[in-house]
Amino acid sequence: MRKQTILTMAACGAALFMANQANAQDTVVVEESVTVVDAPQCKDHYYSTGRDNWFLQFGAGIQSPFAENHLENGGDAKHHITAVYNFAFGKWFSPYLGWRLSFNGGAIHYDDMVYTKAKMVNGSFDLMWDMTNTIGGVNPSRPVSVIPFVGVGGNYLWDIRGYEGNIATDGGKIKHSQWSLPVSAGIQFRFRTSRYVDLFLEGRAQFMGDNFNNIAWGEPVDINLMAIGGIAINIGGSDFKKFNPCDDLAYISSLNDQVNALRGEVAASQAALAAAEAQLPCPPQQVVVAQEEVTVAPLFPTVRFTINSARISDEEMVNVYNMAQYMTENPEVNVVIKGYADEDTGTANYNMSLSERRAKAVYNVLVNTYGINPDRLTVQAEGSNSQVYDTNNWNRIVIFAGK
Repeated sequence: MRKQTILTMAACGAALFMANQANAQDTVVVEESVTVVDAPQCKDHYYSTGRDNWFLQFGAGIQSPFAENHLENGGDAKHHITAVYNFAFGKWFSPYLGWRLSFNGGAIHYDDMVYTKAKMVNGSFDLMWDMTNTIGGVNPSRPVSVIPFVGVGGNYLWDIRGYEGNIATDGGKIKHSQWSLPVSAGIQFRFRTSRYVDLFLEGRAQFMGDNFNNIAWGEPVDINLMAIGGIAINIGGSDFKKFNPCDDLAYISSLNDQVNALRGEVAASQAALAAAEAQLPCPPQQVVVAQEEVTVAPLFPTVRFTINSARISDEEMVNVYNMAQYMTENPEVNVVIKGYADEDTGTANYNMSLSERRAKAVYNVLVNTYGINPDRLTVQAEGSNSQVYDTNNWNRIVIFAGK
C-alpha cells in the first residue's frame, strides 16, 4: 500500500510539473524567424575572380604631334601624321572599372624650322571607366560601350634626325635621345562581336613636357594626338559573376514557417499530455520551476569549394555575403577564416597551400568587396591534417569561427 502511494504521489508531481509547463506554453508562444538581408539590399552584385576578364588588345592608327607651334613657324602639317602601333593587356575587375598597360610606338615627324623626325615608344598605365554600364546598367550583350580613360606613363625618343635639338648634357654635348613622363586622357568605343572578341576605336591625347623631342622652345606643354583601331581578345570570355542575396529569401521563409508550425504542434501536445495527467488524484504540491538562461551561439555559414579549386561559386558567394552582413551588424565580433582540403586528394603540402588559397579567397571578398576591417579577420590554413567531416569531399570548405 505504501509503495502504491509513493508511485501515485510521484506521478502526480510529474503531472503538476507538466501542467505548469503547458500553461507557460499556452501563455507565451515565441515564433522565431531569420532575416538574412534587408529589402533595400536586394540587388544584383557583380564580381570577377582573379582569372576572369583579362584581355589583350592589338591595334594600329595614326599620330600627330603638336610641338613648338610648328604651324606658326611655317612648318608643313602633312609631315606630322605618321603610323603608330599599339599593344595592351589589362583586366576588368568589375563591370564598371578596369586597368590596362598600353604600349605605343612608331616614327614621329615634327618641324622646327626644318624637317625633323625620330623614333618614339611609350607605355602608359590606364584606368578605364565603362560609362555605359555605370549609367545604363550592366548588360553583357550591349553592342557598343563607351569607355573614357586616363593614364600616366613614360615616353622615350631616339634616333633624332634633322635638327637634333637644343638640350645639352652637362658636358655641353647635344643629346640624341630623350625621356619624358606624359599624362594622357582619351575615350574608347568598344564594339562587341562575341564574349571572346571585341573591336575598338579610341582616341588618346598625350600631354608631355616641352623637352619631349629634345627641343625646349615655345609653349611649356607639347601634345601628341593618336587615333587607333583594332581588336581586343577577352581571355576566357568577357563575363562577370552575379548573385543576389535575396534569391533564397522565399525558401528561407518557408523553412521558418515549418519550424514555427512544429513548435506549435509540440506546445499543443505538451498541453494535452499535461491536461490528461492532471486528472489523477494528487495531494497538494508546491511546484517551483527554476528558470534557466540559455545563450545561443551564432550559427556561422560555411563556404564549399569544388575539387582542387579556390574559386568561390555563385551559390557559395551568398554565404560570404551573409557573413559580411553579420559582421557589419556586430562590429565587436572578430572571425577566424579556416580553410580545409580533403585528405583523399593531393599531398599534405599541396592541400595546406590549397586550403590557404581558399581561406584567402574568402578573406579578399570580405575585405575588398564588402569593406570588412582586415584587423577583424584571421586566415588559418588547416590543410588535410584535420578533417571536419567523415565524408572526405565535404572537407573542401572554409569555416568561420569566433576568436
